[in-house]
Amino acid sequence: MGYKALYRTYRPNSFDEVAGQKHIVKTLQNAVEQNKIAHAYLFCGPRGTGKTSIAKIFAKVINCESKEHKPCLQCDNCLAVQNGSHPDIIEIDAASNNGVEEVRNLIEKVKYAPLKGKYKVYIIDEVHMMSAGAFNALLKTIEEPPEHVIFILATTEPHKVLPTIISRCQRFDFTKVAKNEIVSRIHTILEKEHIECDDDVIELIAQLADGGLRDALSILDQCIAYATNHIELHHINEIYGITTVQEKMKLFHHIFNNEPVDLMDMLDGMLEKGIDIPRLTVDLIELLKESIIFEYTKDSSLLHSLSNEQAVEFITSKSLKARFEMIHLLMDTYEKYRFASNVGSYFEVCLLEMINCNGISELQIEKTEPKAVDAKKNVSRETLSNQNETINDERDTIETEFECDTAEEIFEQASEEIIVNEDKKRQAPIKPLDNEYVLGLLAGANKPEKAVDIKQFEKLTLYLTDLKYARYASTLRYATIIASGKNYIVVAVENVAEANAINEADRENEYYDLIVELLGKNKKLFAVSKQQQQQVIQEFKERMILGTLPDPIMVEDVVIDTTNDKEPTQEEIILNLFGEENIVMEE
Repeated sequence: MGYKALYRTYRPNSFDEVAGQKHIVKTLQNAVEQNKIAHAYLFCGPRGTGKTSIAKIFAKVINCESKEHKPCLQCDNCLAVQNGSHPDIIEIDAASNNGVEEVRNLIEKVKYAPLKGKYKVYIIDEVHMMSAGAFNALLKTIEEPPEHVIFILATTEPHKVLPTIISRCQRFDFTKVAKNEIVSRIHTILEKEHIECDDDVIELIAQLADGGLRDALSILDQCIAYATNHIELHHINEIYGITTVQEKMKLFHHIFNNEPVDLMDMLDGMLEKGIDIPRLTVDLIELLKESIIFEYTKDSSLLHSLSNEQAVEFITSKSLKARFEMIHLLMDTYEKYRFASNVGSYFEVCLLEMINCNGISELQIEKTEPKAVDAKKNVSRETLSNQNETINDERDTIETEFECDTAEEIFEQASEEIIVNEDKKRQAPIKPLDNEYVLGLLAGANKPEKAVDIKQFEKLTLYLTDLKYARYASTLRYATIIASGKNYIVVAVENVAEANAINEADRENEYYDLIVELLGKNKKLFAVSKQQQQQVIQEFKERMILGTLPDPIMVEDVVIDTTNDKEPTQEEIILNLFGEENIVMEE
């Protein structure tokens, strides 16, 4: 006898062996026990989820000669159904027998009594392929068949079946088989076949099967043929052109770091290996989606492909908006694959577009955003618009207190004062710290304090996914402490732009909460670039030998003023806006 495929060899013979579909199995078992067997059933659902298998088991159960346990798998009827020789179990493929004549021949045979069992069971697979004429010919028979006849219609596309047919059947909707059940079934089969297989391979097979147990066994069959007695992850990657998570993360690394040359080189290598581009596109979407879910929930149990560290890398590398843009780009590209003559070119263009996604995080935007020089231009249009609306509202309420021309003058004066006040609030753009100042900070630092702070600084990664601290923690992720004083620390970062952005944010005490939480004490934060760090340390060594180091810098403690946190009242807003001398208060 020739080789038999795994999905045929291990087709379930009883309801107990069926993977998934518990709701359908339970309903059919109860129907048999209560003798409430319908005359027609419609089995709908994705391919490879057990529609035909359950139909055959049901046919076996209702014809089983045992009175206690059905199916017994020992009586003549059970054995005949199992080996496909039962004369009363008729399987019809509607894809090749979909005409009116074939249906009329079927109807002619329906009226004859069963030859061997209690029921004649017609299993019509892919019933949606039948023509409208064939459906109409079958309609009356399905509505009122002989008592000894049961129809089981199976389809993957129930929307193509005539509603008049569906209304005459008991409908059962099959669901995709759960991943853990597919994994369990594969383990069982591998044990029986005496084949070794890595757990990662089984997980990947279950993932590729996408809820179809038959697909999973077909994939396993092919892997066994390729790798014989021991299946490893690289075998399935080679067969199906699949990339590992590490390779996908490397792709994203090139995208996030704006490295188009390395990105194209890596993609060329993948294309030469025959990577499944549509599959890779879907995988990239899944990784981006997981990172977004993790950012929203902070629940690592929802991560299936990514590790915690990989998810954090996504969050700190690209903004939420950018990752959504990337998902939309990938989804649009995937849709175009159907009409593409060269899928690889479409994918290349998509990756290049992803590099240009507006993926700069909010803090990075603050680093690079140009500062206006003109005082009046320094006030944004949106700010002025909002303030003018406020002025107009307040002006309407008090205009009766003044002559019209006086109100106009006060209005113009108030507008000018707002611009001046906003200008005063705006400070000059931050500049790199002066080397002499940094030398003073180093002179006032001490090593024991630095050792304690470095130890505490190692906990920074814990705050990368905290909504309150993530924005600031991400900017210090790759920073190193080069000096620590009693109430300050000096860190080195990659470049001048990063150092300036940190110093500017800390000037407004934006790092206060994070530093207190991280170090357990209130400390001022200073940042220098790595290039400046090297210059200053070299100069520090030389001047220490010469005894010309500057005096230690005395850094004042950071004090957060919370007295102004209270929102001003409506009266205070008006007084601040127009001046107390210009307001007449009346009861």
